[in-house]
Amino acid sequence: MEGLFGITRLTSGKTRLFTAENVYGEKGKGGMAELSAVPQDAVARIGQMWEGPNPVARDLTRGWKVRPCITLPEKSVTTILDTDGPGRLTHIWITFEPAHYRDVILRIYWDGEQTPSVEAPMGDFFCCGWSRRLKISALPINVNPSGGNNCYFPMPFRSHAKVTVENRSPEKLPGFFYALSMDEGPVADDEAYFHARFNRVNPVPYGEDYVILDGVSGRGHYAGTQLCWQQNSSGWWGEGEVKAFIDGDGEFPSYCGTGTEDYFGGAWCFGDNYSAPFLGYQDLMTLGGTPRPTNTLGNRHSMYRFHILDPIRFQSALKVTIQCIGWRSETRYLPLQDDIASVAYWYQAEPHQPFPSLAGRDALEVI
Repeated sequence: MEGLFGITRLTSGKTRLFTAENVYGEKGKGGMAELSAVPQDAVARIGQMWEGPNPVARDLTRGWKVRPCITLPEKSVTTILDTDGPGRLTHIWITFEPAHYRDVILRIYWDGEQTPSVEAPMGDFFCCGWSRRLKISALPINVNPSGGNNCYFPMPFRSHAKVTVENRSPEKLPGFFYALSMDEGPVADDEAYFHARFNRVNPVPYGEDYVILDGVSGRGHYAGTQLCWQQNSSGWWGEGEVKAFIDGDGEFPSYCGTGTEDYFGGAWCFGDNYSAPFLGYQDLMTLGGTPRPTNTLGNRHSMYRFHILDPIRFQSALKVTIQCIGWRSETRYLPLQDDIASVAYWYQAEPHQPFPSLAGRDALEVI
C-alpha cells in the first residue's frame, strides 16, 4: 500500500464536486443557485425537483447557500450525478433522516451500463442498516454525528458515471444533502469497477446458510461485508463460519473462517461494541439510555469487515455465505432462523452479471 494513498504524487487530475448547487460539478460554477421560481437549466436537465426560491437566503441572494439540499419526490428516482469520464469518484457524503434509511435506494451505473453496479438501501450501504444512525470509524465507510455518511471507496470509471437515489416512501423526503467528489483524469487498464449489492432473508430457512453474494462471474476481488442480524431466539447466535467459494469450488470452499465474531475481528462472543478501520460490531440494544442485555431475543446487531489489506481474489467466479448457528440444549448446535441483511462490496472487471431484482419496500422494512 502506498503511503496515504499516493497523496504526495503530482498528477494532471482535475477536482470536481457535485452538489445541489452545482449538479454537473462544472468548473467555476459552485454556489451559483438562484432565488428563482423557475428552475436553473442544469437542474431541469438533470431532472431534479425544483421548489422555488429558498426563503432562508432571501436577504443575501445568489452565492449564499441558496440551494444546499434537495427534496426527493415520493416514489421517484432522482439523479444526483451524471458525468463523463475518465475519472474516479473519491468521496461520497450524504445525510438525510434515518427513518428513511431503507426507503432510499442508492444505484450507481458505470460506462453506460443498463443495470447498476451498486444497488443497496442507503443506510445499509453506509453500515447503518437498522434505520438508525450509528458511529462508524472504518476506513472506507465513516459515519459521524449526526448522520454524516461518508464513503471513501475509490470508484474509477472510463467513459461515464451515473448515480441515482430512489425514494420508495409514499411521502416526499425533504432535506436530502449530498456532495460527491471526483478526480477527473486517466484510469489505468488494470483498475476494476466498484460494486455493492444488498440482500435480506427474513427468516433464514432452517438448516440453510445465508447467502451474502452469489452469481459473480469475471475477475476481481471481494472488498467487504456489512451484516445486520436480528435474533429470533435467545443466547449466542454467532457460531457460523463465513465461506467464500472461489473459481468453481464445489461443496467445500477455499476460504472458510472459524466463526462469525472471528470473521469480524472479535472473539469469544464479542463482549463489547467497537468500530475500527477495517472491522466493527455493535449490538444496537446495548446503545442509548435504556440498554438491555446483549444476545437477547429480538436484539439487533450490526457488523462490518473490509478486506482492504486482505482482499479475497477471484479469477472467474465468487460466492460468499455465512452459516446461521446458535446453541440448543445438551450443548448442541442450533440452526437459526434469524432476520439477516447484508451488503457485499467488491471490485471486478465489467461486464458483471445483472443483480436479482431488489425486493419491494415491505420486504425491506425494519419493523
